[in-house]
Amino acid sequence: MTDGRADAAVSGHDALRQRYARERGKRLRPDGNDQYTRLTGAFAAMLTDPYSERVEREPVRDHVTVAFVGGGFAGLVTAARLKQAGIRDVRIIEKAGGLGGTWYWNRYPGAQCDTAAMIYMPLLEETGYMPSELYAHAPEILGHCERIGRQYALHDHALFHTQVTGVDWDASRCLWVVRTDRGDQFTARYVGLGTGPLHVPKLPGIPGIGTFRGHAFHTSRWDYAYTGGDPAGAPMERLADKTVAVIGTGATAVQCVPHLAASARALYVFQRTPSSVDERGNRPMNPAWFSAVTATPGWQDRWLENFVANMSAGEWPADDLVHDGWTDLARRIRGRLSAPRSGPADFAELLADFENADFEKMSEIRARVDAVVADSTTAEHLKAWYRQLCKRPCFHDEYLDAYNLPNVHLVDTDGKGVAQVTPEGVVAGGLEYPVDCIVYASGFEVGTEPTRRAGFDMTGRDGVLLSEYWSGGMRSMHGVHVHGFPNAFFVQLGQGANFLPNVPHNLTDAAKSVAVVVSHMTRSGYNVVDLAREAEDAWIEQLQPNPVMTSFLADCTPGYYNNEGRDPGPNSVFGGYSKGPAAYFRYIEAWRRTGRFDGLVFSRTGSAAG
Repeated sequence: MTDGRADAAVSGHDALRQRYARERGKRLRPDGNDQYTRLTGAFAAMLTDPYSERVEREPVRDHVTVAFVGGGFAGLVTAARLKQAGIRDVRIIEKAGGLGGTWYWNRYPGAQCDTAAMIYMPLLEETGYMPSELYAHAPEILGHCERIGRQYALHDHALFHTQVTGVDWDASRCLWVVRTDRGDQFTARYVGLGTGPLHVPKLPGIPGIGTFRGHAFHTSRWDYAYTGGDPAGAPMERLADKTVAVIGTGATAVQCVPHLAASARALYVFQRTPSSVDERGNRPMNPAWFSAVTATPGWQDRWLENFVANMSAGEWPADDLVHDGWTDLARRIRGRLSAPRSGPADFAELLADFENADFEKMSEIRARVDAVVADSTTAEHLKAWYRQLCKRPCFHDEYLDAYNLPNVHLVDTDGKGVAQVTPEGVVAGGLEYPVDCIVYASGFEVGTEPTRRAGFDMTGRDGVLLSEYWSGGMRSMHGVHVHGFPNAFFVQLGQGANFLPNVPHNLTDAAKSVAVVVSHMTRSGYNVVDLAREAEDAWIEQLQPNPVMTSFLADCTPGYYNNEGRDPGPNSVFGGYSKGPAAYFRYIEAWRRTGRFDGLVFSRTGSAAG
């Protein structure tokens, strides 16, 4: 005799799978990442730095121990760790007018971190800083970046409003030669690259996008001169008589739409695929609680490790320090995995546990839309019909409420996107919407080639270009070391712990590796470190995709998590340690502690390539 409720659940799950597949099909397109447009040519003006003026200077001709490309979290934390290790001359080269990386550029109203500030903001313990909120807003995060810069004197050798144009290995001197668009040409014993995935804005490839006669800007270059207001949240009073269009409904739009809704005469939000928007529950930090939690040294590393463990299905931590929307799904999955069963679970059962927990969570998120949004048609269009981790989940307490305002209009394009931009406005669903301003909340390049995003190539041993060496996909050990590119360190996301929800954890951990290796070389009198080819091969070999995640992402709605629905290839930057992120952090800490640095080849002459 069967359980009728179980049969109903199976039937309901079949219907959900079919709905998810239909919605996915609407977004599939053959051009993948090529559907987007770079901000070049007529759009290059959108890249102007609105926050600080470029100051002319003489070209730099000198030498530093370390040159680091990128002044975001990767550069800040790596430079800080190197300074702690006694390296005084660390130069950051940054195309922006100051430190902060993505937080320098992204000052749109409402911008904030979407993982807890306790684990998101690096070096809290070292700087003694207490975030004001559980999820800090952009001005505070940028202020913290500047605090790190001051504490570690990172401005001393920095070059701002400067873009690297080339980095070449000089084997005769065992040095890197760095060239920039300001005419600089200097040498460095070591180079680090922290160019990140969130600094090259992209526009949707919409016909007519260049014909619009109104005002337009990308969210990463928010034009407060046009809108009024400021990053701290002052009302955008200059929009009071303006009709504004927002194109895009990802994490950026979720954060800025409530502020535009409160300021604009009319707001049209053009949606291709809705985000899943769960409750954020942000609140001020409790100083007494913070003091108690942070009283024991090493507290931030413990929080980082705990969050990763709670996000890993194969881990069973005793507690959940962050305990938010991110860890909720993982708790549900572990609960299902630990439920009594007649025998060991096979792969199909594990997939089913993962899927059922996700169905449950997404049903709650869709029910929240109905509970918040008054208009039933608008509510239906705001529901996300895909599994939660297919796209970066969003958490916000005001976004859905914005659609209850009479001046806010959702234009759902049923997966097709905007059809055209005209001189007067935006066309979708056969209708033209005249607008005064278009705000492009269209994100950044993520799945494109790393050297394209960086804006320059590297020449390693024997004249080999990094773009050539990675033509078949990224190759590294730990995502940090690359064979044939001695004394170079890559501080980024992939081929280590992989794309964690809390991105800075990858960067702060890689920074530790860089500082430890450079310190070892300084103490031992080595000039050159390279990666042995066999060590790189072995690392790449073990970067086997997690079969659960591979199966999961293959059926996902296209987005940057799954390379816009296209196979990213075997050596993708998205690859990670085969045993999972929590195991990776345990492994890499042990690798550092041995002092052997297995896989690396050290020399005093630079002749050993490994």
